[in-house]
Amino acid sequence: MKRTGIVTVSVVLALSADCAAMELPTAPIPYLVGGQATVVWQYHSTFHSPYQGTNSLRPQAEDRISDTYTLYTGVRLLPWLDVYADPEMIRGGGISDALGLAGFTNGEVIRNPDVGTSPYLARFFLRATVPLGDETEAVETGLTQISGTRPTRRLTVWFGILDANGIFDTNRYANNARTQFLNWALITDPAYDFNADTRGYTRGLAAEWAIPDVAVRAGVFQMPKVANGLNLDADLLHSHGTQIEAEAQRELWSERPSMLRTFFYANQANMGNYRDAINLAHMQGGVPDITATRQRGALKYGFGLNLEQPLTVDGETGLFARLGWNDGATESFAFTEAERSASIGAQISGGPWQRPADRIGIACVANELGNAHADYLGDGGLGFVLGDSRLNRRPEIITESYYALQLLSWFAVSVDYQFIDNPGYNRDRGPVSVLSLRGHIEGVASSPPG
Repeated sequence: MKRTGIVTVSVVLALSADCAAMELPTAPIPYLVGGQATVVWQYHSTFHSPYQGTNSLRPQAEDRISDTYTLYTGVRLLPWLDVYADPEMIRGGGISDALGLAGFTNGEVIRNPDVGTSPYLARFFLRATVPLGDETEAVETGLTQISGTRPTRRLTVWFGILDANGIFDTNRYANNARTQFLNWALITDPAYDFNADTRGYTRGLAAEWAIPDVAVRAGVFQMPKVANGLNLDADLLHSHGTQIEAEAQRELWSERPSMLRTFFYANQANMGNYRDAINLAHMQGGVPDITATRQRGALKYGFGLNLEQPLTVDGETGLFARLGWNDGATESFAFTEAERSASIGAQISGGPWQRPADRIGIACVANELGNAHADYLGDGGLGFVLGDSRLNRRPEIITESYYALQLLSWFAVSVDYQFIDNPGYNRDRGPVSVLSLRGHIEGVASSPPG
């Protein structure tokens, strides 16, 4: 036994000496770590409302506070492979429990108050970047991006728990309720019923082929089991969403390249049909119920256009516009209740008044229903967001403006005002004025690649 111990110690010492003599790599593994916290207070005053239903925006004056917290982490496992994990927590809620508006006033809230406030894993995904050429470009640190370089010609693949609207229909000036417009009709196209649970996340696979000035993306994701539900459907044969997007950049104005994106999506899920629900109610009596007509594999499809136009060389002042449409026959299932949408707006940098990190935003969005959806709500039917018990149909028109004051590099305060005409597409109710105050803390660090 003693001899064995002496041999073992000798081997360990010899290995230790060899390791000490080796030149071990000193470069750290590239990583990302960061976090954000956002608090939003919203208030609306009393507005005209001769009637209301189960899913109406309440006409009495009310205010609510929401707060969200996210931890961002990432590691570069290989030069071409990253993994990211982002725990998150959402607390508080929206005015009227986030009901009564297709373009709801706070994109930070969960639309289902029964979900609870416990922390959850918002994102957990792998991203592989395969070079298709030798040229590279610098990439700055982002909340889900380790700094370094990437090929200018590349194939990128995402797999795992993702936010589909973080890959598709992005826009530099209107894409983030924590720093830009609060209304969720300005975060992404409201006619884009993008695949997501009630928190805004899904599981799936996406890929992007990119060369300078052109990119094409495609993705397949899970759909929720029920409209606005938390649980995703594992029956991928009958329940999934697919989308494809093309992006082109062209310099029509010197050093101010225009960006145009166009996308198409098709969802299959256990969805109901508005016209079938109306016919069934006429035969059986009572109000139509979309859930009574649900069929596995039902199809909903649509498309959208998305434009960015920088007005300054640095791109911090610019214009944007979106246009969206979906078929409107099958129930809205994942995002909001809209079949047509058009928006236009601008972001203005505070540079001219010596506040270069400040931002002003102003935008207008008009949402509309398809005829079958409008008839369904007019007969007293309920969607997962809307339901005034009757409907004097008009487009829902929202104007929003904000000033974001960047007090510190990591802390901003915003004042936001929204004016909403025909809330829930109903001319009989409103208009509504909504005042918001937002505080946002954000910080992220990324090591340089070894």
